[in-house]
Amino acid sequence: MNDGLLFLQVDLANLYIRTGAKNMPTVFLLTDAQVLDESFLVLINDLLASGEILDLFSDEDVDKIISGIRNEVRALGLVDSRENCWQFFLARVRLQLKIILCFSPVGHTLRIRARKFPAIVNCTAIDWFHAWPQEALVSVSRRFIEETKGIEPLDKDSISLFMAHVHTSVNEMSTRYYQNERRYNYTTPKSFLEQISLFKNLLKKKQKEVSQKKEHLVNGIQKLKTTASQVGDLKARLASQEAELQLRNHDAEALITKIGLQTEKVSREKAAADAEERKVTDIQTEVAQKQKECEADLLKAEPALVAATAALNTLNRVNLTELKVFPNPPNAVTNVTAAVMVLLAPRGRVPKDRSWKAAKVFMGKVDDFLQALINYDKEHIPENCLKVVNEQYLKNPEFNPNLIQTKSFAAAGLCAWVINIVKFYEVYCDVEPKRQALAQANLELAAATEKLDGIRKKLEDLDRNLSRLTASFEKAIAKKVQCQEEVNQTNKTIELANRLVKELESEKVRWGQSIKSFEAQEKTLCGDVLLTAAFVSYVGSFTQQYRQELVDCKWVPFLQRKVSIPITEGLDLIAMLTDDATIAAWNNEGLPSDRMSTENAAILTHCARWPLMIDPQQQGIKWIKTKYGTNLKVTHMGQKGFLNVVETALAFGDVILIENVEETINPVLDPLLGRNTIKKGKYIKIGDKECEFNKNFRLILHTKLANPHYKPELQAQTTLLNFSVTEDGLESQLLAEVVSVERPDLEKLKLVLTKHQNDFKIELKYLEDDLLLRLSAAEGSFLDDTKLVERLETTKATAAEIEHKVIEAKENEKKINEARECYRPVAARASLLYFVINDLRKINPIYQFSLKAFNMLFHRAIKQADKVEDMQGRLSILMESITHAIFLYTSQALFEKDKLTFLSQMAFQILLRKKEIDPVELDFLLRFTVEHTYLSPVDFLTTQSWSAIKAVALMDEFRGLDRDVEGSAKQWRKWVESECPEKEKLPQEWKKKNLIQKLILLRAMRPDRVTYALRNFVEEKLGAKYVERTRLDLVKAFEETSPATPVFFILSPGVDALKDLEILGKRLGFTIDSGKFHNVSLGQGQEAVAEMALENASKGGHWVLLQNVHLVAKWLGTLEKLLERFSQGSHRDYRVFMSAETAPTPSEHIIPQGLLENSIKITNEPPTGMLANLHAALYNFDQDTLEVCSKEQEFKSILFALCYFHACVAGRLRFGPQGWSRSYPFSPGDLTICANVLCNYLEANSNVPWEDLRYLFGEIMYGGHITDDWDRKLCRVYLEEFMKPSLIEDELMLAPGFAAPPNLDYSGYHQYIEEMLPPESPALYGLHPNAEIEFLTVTSNTLFRTLLEMQPRNSLVSEELGQSTEDKVKNVLDDILEKLPEEFNMAEIMQKTSNRSPYVLVCFQECERMNILLREIRVSLQQLDLGLKGELMLSPDAEAQQTALSCDAVPDTWGRLAYPSTYGLAQWFNDLLLRCRELDTWTQDLALPAVVWLSGFFNPQSFLTAIMQTMARKNEWPLDKMCLAVDVTKKTKEDYGHPPREGAYLHGLLMEGARWDVQSGTIAEARLKELTSVMPVIFAKAITTDREETKQTYACPVYKTKTRGPNYVWTFRLKSREKTAKWVLAGVALLLEA
Repeated sequence: MNDGLLFLQVDLANLYIRTGAKNMPTVFLLTDAQVLDESFLVLINDLLASGEILDLFSDEDVDKIISGIRNEVRALGLVDSRENCWQFFLARVRLQLKIILCFSPVGHTLRIRARKFPAIVNCTAIDWFHAWPQEALVSVSRRFIEETKGIEPLDKDSISLFMAHVHTSVNEMSTRYYQNERRYNYTTPKSFLEQISLFKNLLKKKQKEVSQKKEHLVNGIQKLKTTASQVGDLKARLASQEAELQLRNHDAEALITKIGLQTEKVSREKAAADAEERKVTDIQTEVAQKQKECEADLLKAEPALVAATAALNTLNRVNLTELKVFPNPPNAVTNVTAAVMVLLAPRGRVPKDRSWKAAKVFMGKVDDFLQALINYDKEHIPENCLKVVNEQYLKNPEFNPNLIQTKSFAAAGLCAWVINIVKFYEVYCDVEPKRQALAQANLELAAATEKLDGIRKKLEDLDRNLSRLTASFEKAIAKKVQCQEEVNQTNKTIELANRLVKELESEKVRWGQSIKSFEAQEKTLCGDVLLTAAFVSYVGSFTQQYRQELVDCKWVPFLQRKVSIPITEGLDLIAMLTDDATIAAWNNEGLPSDRMSTENAAILTHCARWPLMIDPQQQGIKWIKTKYGTNLKVTHMGQKGFLNVVETALAFGDVILIENVEETINPVLDPLLGRNTIKKGKYIKIGDKECEFNKNFRLILHTKLANPHYKPELQAQTTLLNFSVTEDGLESQLLAEVVSVERPDLEKLKLVLTKHQNDFKIELKYLEDDLLLRLSAAEGSFLDDTKLVERLETTKATAAEIEHKVIEAKENEKKINEARECYRPVAARASLLYFVINDLRKINPIYQFSLKAFNMLFHRAIKQADKVEDMQGRLSILMESITHAIFLYTSQALFEKDKLTFLSQMAFQILLRKKEIDPVELDFLLRFTVEHTYLSPVDFLTTQSWSAIKAVALMDEFRGLDRDVEGSAKQWRKWVESECPEKEKLPQEWKKKNLIQKLILLRAMRPDRVTYALRNFVEEKLGAKYVERTRLDLVKAFEETSPATPVFFILSPGVDALKDLEILGKRLGFTIDSGKFHNVSLGQGQEAVAEMALENASKGGHWVLLQNVHLVAKWLGTLEKLLERFSQGSHRDYRVFMSAETAPTPSEHIIPQGLLENSIKITNEPPTGMLANLHAALYNFDQDTLEVCSKEQEFKSILFALCYFHACVAGRLRFGPQGWSRSYPFSPGDLTICANVLCNYLEANSNVPWEDLRYLFGEIMYGGHITDDWDRKLCRVYLEEFMKPSLIEDELMLAPGFAAPPNLDYSGYHQYIEEMLPPESPALYGLHPNAEIEFLTVTSNTLFRTLLEMQPRNSLVSEELGQSTEDKVKNVLDDILEKLPEEFNMAEIMQKTSNRSPYVLVCFQECERMNILLREIRVSLQQLDLGLKGELMLSPDAEAQQTALSCDAVPDTWGRLAYPSTYGLAQWFNDLLLRCRELDTWTQDLALPAVVWLSGFFNPQSFLTAIMQTMARKNEWPLDKMCLAVDVTKKTKEDYGHPPREGAYLHGLLMEGARWDVQSGTIAEARLKELTSVMPVIFAKAITTDREETKQTYACPVYKTKTRGPNYVWTFRLKSREKTAKWVLAGVALLLEA
């Protein structure tokens, strides 16, 4: 669905081919978010309705499809015509394509869509997913909690009940949040499931955490206990070690004596041994000689012996056994065995039988045989054996090992043994004698040696003894040293242990307490985590007070009372999520330190859904950017390569921030927002691409919108976090700002301190954890582990040092804070004002101010404030400077009508903060709840005022007010009827009342004067400069601009932003002619021109004026980005100016927040009030203008009169229809042209051409705007009054009490106005004071209603919701239908008489029109009724009608068929019933009623014409020569029983602007506060025009309603003693409806 209609068509075409041609069943799922444009639904509507979408395929595609399925159609036995094939294709699409639409019912979208695209309802099965009921919530949570470990079985039910309660309580709170704050917050089942999973994860984590911490502490304490108990053992050990040391010393000394004696003995024995040794040496020489000879001979025998042994070595059990098993070996082998048998013959007996068999037996046990060979006595071979072997075998040439080896390996070995043994024996025999001689010598040697050995042994013993003694000595010394060391070590250990026990004693107490608290926490953990999970899941989008109420008033009581899950008393939820150290780190990163910001940060770091930050003041984003630093990837929707950035971040597990999100999010990101992973959580699908999903990936969304309305489906996928600045938060920030300007030293110190303290907290936590970890990790008795103990000590010492520093820092902080606190009132005032101006968007969304601009203003105000030494003085100057600067900055952006609202709100909030006014009284003043109606007992108060007094009298401060007003009626009348009661003192004791109480009384009795009173109130409380008229100074405003700060003109009728800018541009050298000023009037196709202009201007340093940006709604987003782009690195002279009109209603507001916030807003609106208007008119000229004409006196006088005339015509507009029947855009341009004309005409004529001037001014310059004849007449009369010779010749009064000025200079005129102009009053315009009463009453009510909406809603008490709109409408509807009269039966009425006189025809016409109206009312109400029951689709008309009925307004469809009326629905319907009754009476006999109710006609003109027609027929007069003459009688309707002979009696008329004096029979001044007066019966008859009386009469217009203008009916000439001009200027008229 990515890029509009074309993509959708392509997608649908592919779906059709997939299902129709390829016959593959497919589901097509379309969600709300994917409908990027309503035009999508045109296709979907066709698809649902018929399955056929026009122009989906080109002709070629259709041919392709048909040829593809032709065979299948044939196979079904159908004719394969083109039509048949296509129908077959569509039928299959219908069969195989399933369509699922997922549309949200929130808002009006679905309803409007269903109306525009009926197939959405008619061709679908609607499955409405309702909110989960309580039971569902409980059972779902119960199921999920079932498998969670670590929860008491009893608690499980309670937990699920609580979770359900949380969900429903948040729903209720969201409703109230919307009512009070107009903010949307939704919950969905997804958010509920989120709460459950968060609870489970958090519980597991916390349980682990707590048990670990507890374990560490328990270990720590255990280790400390063992340490303490070990100290005793150590002391005992030390005592025994010291005793042993003494013993060792003693032993060592005894040994030294023994060693001396022993050494002497040894030297004696050594001498004897030496003599003996010399003897032995001689004998040894001799023996050696003999032995040498012997050994030489023996050496010869050695090889044979070695060979024999080698031969034996070749034999082993295996090869002997192998030999044994030969059944029949060759001779050579048997010879060998025979020879062996001979040699081994026992005792030299040579065996007879030496055969193989005998040999086998002889070898018998192989092992024994082998052993016999090895142990053979080779030195003693018996003679006979030797002989046999020599003779019988050795001589045999075959007796050779090498030969025999071929036959048997073992035999060869035996053969070699035999040969060598014999050889050895023979040599041995030769040597024997020599050996014996040697043996003799050896014996001698042995005897000598033995003697020597004896001596030596003795010597050795002595030596050994000596050595032993020496070793003992060394050992004793070593033992002594070791003992000494042990004593030292034990001493050291005792010292360490003592130190450790002492050092950690405080820890032990603290840890003990911590363990207790952890144990307690384990009990309450489940409840705490439950609360925390609810907090994280649900409260993000609420502001502080709602969060608090949810937790403290809704959740905690439920946990304590309804279900008994233990929770920690006074649990701080932030502490559950994070610790001081982390919060400190966040604050170091720039997170505001107020509670709400900390909560937001805690939620942001813990929430399972992606966080979406509502951050209009950009405070959250600033923190996020610092927190994540370079690891953060920042992007925004629609940026080039946006999706690539997201994909890369996904793969690498980065943190990504999508900033400035609008209310809708590109549906492509849906899977990412919902974390809809595929392939076992490894991938996420974005568009058509499968992207790798790294577990560490984190997404943060951010919007600048102050009050976005996110759809429930988006809120379900994200955790909304309201980062909007709070008053406390802003106050602490501004405090830092003001102190940094005023006392930079303090602020610097404070920052360093805060940072240090935050670092300390972080360090301390780390040390404590490290200490515990080391203690718990230490094995066994760790006292010997000096290193560990020392490490513990260092840790402890560092901690102590830090704690010391913390205390020191706290001391310093206390001092700094005391110094800083002095400035808190300044910060508090500024913060308060920011929220006042921030709330102005509630009045009009165009009033949006950024915190950035506010901060700059705040700094400027501080710098510009006067310096004084006295602290208190400086503070009040600062507060005043800031307040006034903010007032000026803001009021230049406000319309006149909103300035008083802003001023009042500012004053009220400042005074509330100062506790100078009672919030209850203020609340009453604003709400003014009057519940009951009481008839007034005094004639100077209306029922409405009296009811208000009764309501006021219920308050303590006003007890007895009603009795007092009744009792002292005279004094109260004087006060109530005075022209400016707000300036008068109240009667009696009431004069002591404070200003707010006075305002309350004024609102009750004279609501019309409240606006003036409020102005006075502000003046008294804040100062006169707040109510002075300020002129817009573009130069000053321009000074505050920069390339990044444009100017935004908020337009109003009759104002030209271009003109003012051109003047400024001319002064500064930026003109259109020089090419340095680009003026672009936006509208169709001008966007590209504007873009070019901006680009050129930013490079060249020009000015750009973009006029009427409200006309290019779709381009505004682009404009915002362009301005941002071009302002970076632009020329320093580059400036942008924009202008736009405000939207008629807030919902139609389209100008992006960014554009408004970043610019300096200026409303250049015509001023209000005569003083301001007159000054403003004069400001169009200067001293040079006054001197331009040669006839200076005349020119100045007429010019001043012109200015007064201009002020009158402009000022009259605010009096509504009584001022001008229609609204006209008079502008300063009209005045300046008139001045030019005046100069030219005076120069051209010798006398002043009054007539010409009046005509030019009245009919052309000003008259050019005027379209209504009566208004033209008014303009003419004004000029006749002001432009006449007496202006120059005599003293002409321009208004009562205000004479035309004498000849002055320019500033003199301004001064004259200031000094001489009477206070503002309708009389200055020629109107009666009553003229402003109604409009002032309406203004004051609107003002209070707006103020009430702007009050911070601390009172979380929502007004009880009454009936639903539907119920209300149903009641009204039933009521009207019940009372609605039947239609008139025209046929029956017409038969009553054949007379068709003009009166009868008028009656018929009225009945017919009434029938049309009654029919429309009845039919439309019946349809609406069916609609409300759900039996009929509500049309837009019916919807509009429903809205109207719910607001007590007359539906448009009725109003169009009815007569003009200003009544609300109830009054209008009663009026309708009266009209029907009147007509009903008339139709009884069709005779003219005695007195005709003129107001009761649809068309009163027709009746008045009928009077003339009747007369004309009777007297045969031509109608065009006739007119109506009216005569006002002195009687009322009841005084007449029948109609006059000619003409008619009329009643039901009212006079506005004056009253009819019945006594004198003329028009007279109206009574004060009597807005309209009822006329007596008027006798109207027709006469010829020549008989019409015009002298001393006033031609009074008759209108149907007070809106005048198009409702004109007739002109009645009424008698008047005064000049006509008076009534014309007073706007006197007759009305048929008040």
